[in-house]
Order: sequence, then structure tokens, then C-alpha cells
Amino acid sequence: MNLMKPHMAKWLSWIKSNDKEIIAILNDLAGKAEESAKLLVDLFSNFNKINENQAQIEKLEKEADKLTHSIFEELNKTFITPLDREDISRIASKTDDIIDYIDGIVGRIIGFKIKTPPPYMLEMAKEIHNSTKEINLMITRLNKVKADKSLIEHCRVVNEQEHNVDAIFRKAIGELFESTDVINIIKMKDTYEALENASDRCLDVADSIEDIVLKYT
Repeated sequence: MNLMKPHMAKWLSWIKSNDKEIIAILNDLAGKAEESAKLLVDLFSNFNKINENQAQIEKLEKEADKLTHSIFEELNKTFITPLDREDISRIASKTDDIIDYIDGIVGRIIGFKIKTPPPYMLEMAKEIHNSTKEINLMITRLNKVKADKSLIEHCRVVNEQEHNVDAIFRKAIGELFESTDVINIIKMKDTYEALENASDRCLDVADSIEDIVLKYT
């Protein structure tokens, strides 16, 4: 029996190290989501910097894809995970989706040759940025989720922010359809929808975290 102890200790140490690795990668991913959203706000605030911001967001999107792939790799080779595999996978993929949508928004702005900041997009981007800040904060606390019921309040904040984006979206689309410029309507509607989808993905992450908190408390 004693002969097994060193081997068992080494095995448990390996599991613990992989626990930390998975959470660390999730933390990094959440940080890139917040950084991308901040750049999106800056883009709509300083439209002359669009190419500079686009390059930075594209770089973050590629880095996020690699991080998400790394999380899936860690899950595949780890026997015991810090949280349920499905929960970790969903948080990772939905956080990555936020960055993908932000990258897509900027791609639309450039591809559609939009020369001035469209109305309401800055407001929507600010709400998305606020949501990513909440998500980043919550993910850094996931390793203490069993003792951190306060995360529920942060989930509620993201829910409220998503409702704010929905309200702005409806107002923007309503005013957009007062125009007779069909081509512009198509371009703007597509871009507004991408912003709304980014906000929806933020809510998906918050809902996943809320599910985890309720499961473990």
C-alpha cells in the first residue's frame, strides 16, 4: 500500500496542474474578449483608427481560436476536470464566439465601405464591452465557484445589458426602415444584427456561469 503513495501523489499532482491550466486558458480567452470589445468601442469612437483597430481585433481573434482549441485539447487529455466538461466547452466556445462576432462587425464596416459611425452602434458596443468586463471578472472566479454565489449578481448584470442592446437594436432598426435607401438598409441591418448577436453570446456565457453556480452551491 505504501508503495502506491508516491505514484498516487504524482497522479493527483498532474490532475491538479491540468485543472489550473484549463482555468488559466479560460482566463486568457475572457481577457481577449474584453480587449476586443474595448477596441470595438474605440473604433466607433475614433473612426479614423478603423484599420488599426481592425488589425488588432483580427490578431486577437486568431489568438482566441488557438486558446479555444487548447482548451478542447486539455479537456480531451484530462481525466478529472475542474468543472463539468460540457460547461467548460460551452463557456470557451461562446466566449470565442463573442470575439468572432466582433471581428465580423469590423469586417462588415470595412467591407461595406461605411465611412462614418452609424447611429447607435457605439451605444451597443459600449454595452457589449461592459458585458465582457463582467464575463472576464466571473471567469477569473470560476476556480472558487463553490464559494462564490455573488457571481449570480454579475450574471444578472449581463442579462440587463443584453436587454439594453435589444432595446437599442429595435430603435435603430425602426429608424433605419424610415429610409428609402435599400442598399444602406441591407448593410446597416446586417451590421446591427451582428452587434446584437455578439451581445447574445455574452448572455450565453453568463447563463452558463449561472448554471454552474447553481449546480455547485
